Amino acid sequence: MLIGTILRAKGSEVATVAPGSTVRELLAVLAEHNIGAVVVSSDGLTIDGIVSERDVVRRLNDRGAEVLDGPVSAIMTTEVRTVGPRDNVEELRRTMTNHRVRHMPVVENGVLTGIVSIGDVVKSAIEELESENASLVDYLHR
Repeated sequence: MLIGTILRAKGSEVATVAPGSTVRELLAVLAEHNIGAVVVSSDGLTIDGIVSERDVVRRLNDRGAEVLDGPVSAIMTTEVRTVGPRDNVEELRRTMTNHRVRHMPVVENGVLTGIVSIGDVVKSAIEELESENASLVDYLHR
């Protein structure tokens, strides 16, 4: 299965925040969209970084509540792994597991076109197994 197949099913909307947004504003976006990570982008098309709930919690622990009024750029991850829509989900699964990444932006021709979470990857694996199971059951009952 390809990453683009997942995006077609879930949609390609990506929540973004500007690097100068406050962490408090970031938390509002996470809550509003019920998501665990947001792409940091100054233009909505390119990636400046990514920031997750875990990043916020860790910085709150390290620096205290004043982090909430600071810029997202101060806590974001700047070395962002990305994937393309024609990449294989199995390879993405390995990358996410090996690098302990839960969200990966999808980029095509240098433009942000979606985001895939570990939940999306697990869901695709379950759907694939269910399809294979149905095919095997159908084959056995012929």
